[in-house]
Amino acid sequence: MKRLSADVVVIGGGATGAGVVRDVAMRGWSAILVDKADLGQGTTGRYHGLLHSGGRYVVSDPHSATECALENAIITRIQPQCVEQTGGLFIVGPDDDPEYSDRFLIGARATGVPCEEISPAEALRREPRINPRLQRAFAVQDGAVDGWQMVWGAARSAMEYGAQVLTYHRVTDVLVRDAKVVGVVATDEKRGEQVQIDCSFVLNAGGPWAGQIATMAGCEQVEVVPGRGIMIAMNHRLVNSVVNRCIHPADGDILVPVHTVSIIGTTDVRADDPDRLPIPREEVQQMLDAGEVLVPGFRESRAVHAWSGARPLFKDPRVSATDTRHMTRGMSILRHDVRDGIGGIISIIGGKLTTYRLMAEKMVDAMADQLGETRPCRTADEVIDPPGSSTYHVTHRLEEREGDRLDDQIICECELMNRGMLTELMAEQPTANFDDLRRQLRLGMGPCQGGFCSMRATGIAVQEKMVDVERASELMRLFLKNRWIGLWPILHGDQVRQTALDNWIFHGTFDLEALPESQEVAL
Repeated sequence: MKRLSADVVVIGGGATGAGVVRDVAMRGWSAILVDKADLGQGTTGRYHGLLHSGGRYVVSDPHSATECALENAIITRIQPQCVEQTGGLFIVGPDDDPEYSDRFLIGARATGVPCEEISPAEALRREPRINPRLQRAFAVQDGAVDGWQMVWGAARSAMEYGAQVLTYHRVTDVLVRDAKVVGVVATDEKRGEQVQIDCSFVLNAGGPWAGQIATMAGCEQVEVVPGRGIMIAMNHRLVNSVVNRCIHPADGDILVPVHTVSIIGTTDVRADDPDRLPIPREEVQQMLDAGEVLVPGFRESRAVHAWSGARPLFKDPRVSATDTRHMTRGMSILRHDVRDGIGGIISIIGGKLTTYRLMAEKMVDAMADQLGETRPCRTADEVIDPPGSSTYHVTHRLEEREGDRLDDQIICECELMNRGMLTELMAEQPTANFDDLRRQLRLGMGPCQGGFCSMRATGIAVQEKMVDVERASELMRLFLKNRWIGLWPILHGDQVRQTALDNWIFHGTFDLEALPESQEVAL
């Protein structure tokens, strides 16, 4: 068995885990982060791309609203390259209760969420596609955020401070001796070997899986309720600022422009297993219907991909176990030395992508308090992106390609990703699969959903001798399989025609079914 050691092991490679390992490393502890898959593959990567202004919660969860408003400003400052400052609107639709909008405005002022009422005419000037029958409109500081860039930025910052990041390491046991955690055992899924990491503390940032991890350490009844929600990406930006309905949080009440697409979300239903999250067709129809309220004619646009994610909600005894919509979105930090009599482990549950840095700060503060040490947090002060970086615009990749289009082949026209970007990342992460690359490069995330770029990426991987032909074929099959999961629930109209074209390319031109098969399972 391979043996490693560190002061702290962070379990979970989503935004919170990446923020935690960065904070731990910056305070001077040695740290190792482990995740059963790639960074940002769980809840963090299954998101609608919203950098909250806090407006969504000014009535239902005022404390969270204030946290979002403060962290929105911090994230925009320390990770500008991950953020597009789109601005946002809350609109009162023709059939929405106008009384709620009065409470909304009062709540925004009370919570410190920047908010300005504008006329319906001004709202329509800014966003001509929104419902022309709106009653009122409020401008807020919502934005769009690239969650994968955010996570990898925090992880790379942590590594610069000496931390290790081990992806595809599935935790199988948390070792406890004399009522104190002393280590973690994980399986390296890529190499098939066991790894033991000796440590003096475990920080459990496992999201929907946090309860399972806590149980491994003997901490029982950590009830995390996976709140399943679906989102749908439309094939272009129907709006250029975030558009919310000014109502109590509900299904399909927000439309977010993210890079070249618009994402509508989300439903909220209790799931039994965070590893099995269906995309019911009736919920797809529900989202499309909801889109019509925000943008009339929404259904006439082409849906390009649907996905499902699980919010890690801490079970609130005041709320029905099936009523995930009304469970708190705030963070819950569990000190298991007090709660369960097990020292050296803390769990964090809940929270939002926007508040990931604050969640990490609170969690590491709790660890320092348990250890009896004082080490101040500096994560809000140190910029992660290179000095002088600015927030991005939807045209940022087009501008970059204008500079190198004659020197570097474009592999993905939809997302303007070139060959150099692909080969550089493959060299940096030689065991990454194409979905891992997608999360960082947006490979296959445009309207063709990998119909053209997946073949090109596979050929380049072989040509550059990154993988052999058999391995490359399996990686491509896995990539296309994962794309298909988000296509079948939305097959209708133009999406059927595009999918039929892709199928003809894969099987007619490239004869995908006859490609050599590898004996190894692609990961």
